[in-house]
Amino acid sequence: MTSQRHDLPRSGEADGARLPAGSRRKDTTSPTAKLSIAMIGTRGVPAAYGGFETAVEEVGWRLAERGHDVTVYTRGSARREPEYRGMKVVHLPALPMKQLETLSHTGLSTTHAVLGLDAAHAAFVFNAANSPFLPLLRSRGIPVALHMDGLEWKRSKWGKRGKAYYRWAEEFGVRWADALIADAPGIADYYRDEFDVDTELIRYGAPILETAPEDGVRELGLEPGGYHLVVARFEPENHVLEIVEGYRASSARMPLVVVGSAPYSADYTQRIHAVADGDDRIRLLGGVYDQDLLDALYFHAHTYIHGHSVGGTNPSLLRAMGAGTATIAYDVGFNRETLDEQGWFFADAAQVQAHFDALAADPAQTDAFGGRSRERAASEFRWDKVADEYEDLARRIAGGQSVHPTAKRKKRRRG
Repeated sequence: MTSQRHDLPRSGEADGARLPAGSRRKDTTSPTAKLSIAMIGTRGVPAAYGGFETAVEEVGWRLAERGHDVTVYTRGSARREPEYRGMKVVHLPALPMKQLETLSHTGLSTTHAVLGLDAAHAAFVFNAANSPFLPLLRSRGIPVALHMDGLEWKRSKWGKRGKAYYRWAEEFGVRWADALIADAPGIADYYRDEFDVDTELIRYGAPILETAPEDGVRELGLEPGGYHLVVARFEPENHVLEIVEGYRASSARMPLVVVGSAPYSADYTQRIHAVADGDDRIRLLGGVYDQDLLDALYFHAHTYIHGHSVGGTNPSLLRAMGAGTATIAYDVGFNRETLDEQGWFFADAAQVQAHFDALAADPAQTDAFGGRSRERAASEFRWDKVADEYEDLARRIAGGQSVHPTAKRKKRRRG
């Protein structure tokens, strides 16, 4: 699946975007013009948490290497340097509360971007929840592309008010952004069906691993090629509990290694531990933040079990694909499309058990799925291609193209 590029209509002051004095927008469409780009709404760089942060780092350094001025707004980083891999890094605080951490940091980041002496040519804002800050950026004449993320309102960690906020924020973002980014065809379909609005389909990239050291894996008491791997936050929509239940009921001999934790789901975590207790085959490692070790765990796993269900193109799944590791994935359209059907799929713990019981009987299929997954990752999920698409979109919105004139009155088609 390739990215969709739309010839967006042009936006002007009548649509709520005032151009700052001395605007450089007229020069930005040239293929050689240097752009000033702000990246707002994530934990920033260096990437140590989540798909957004990985995208910001992988895209940001490539754009900086091409000569663009890239500013990444960052929170909570142990590094305090003002530059990282050619990107300018602005460190700002955030309120350490689930409901307010992202919004408080994005609010400060937006204020910093708006008050700067030179307005950015374009801003990429990540997460639909941050949409309330788009009017402020546009009032400064900064065109904005909003990355919509997955269907966040479906996540169990949000209560009734949180879910209602995310649904409202989606609609507000549709009506105020100059461009909307979807990371999977299913997300693009959702916004077309819900709002009758076009999106820019820009995927994530996958790190392609041809080899990885064995030392870190062996230090954990694991044998390369001799364990099954889960990497996920402990949240119900990631189906970690069903995976552990299915594995425990199976006759599998290779251990199940589970990487992840749950900052906001203590009860769910306790249920997972209760199922795992007493089964020496199940290894709960907690969070692993050493990226080299995490790569090695993906690369040397016999299979990767992916339970995510509400996101779009999931970076953890791409990481397994790039490592050439065969996948057992939760049966949802996002995962089937990303894998191009090259894997096994499950809907409940019983199906997880059946897959584990059958694996030992068909090693050739495991190897085949792993090889095809790496091939797909290398051809369809390349970071250089992703950076090309972000650069092209930045040039187009900086040059005045925008969905805002047609999307500003859009409403959700169904409640």
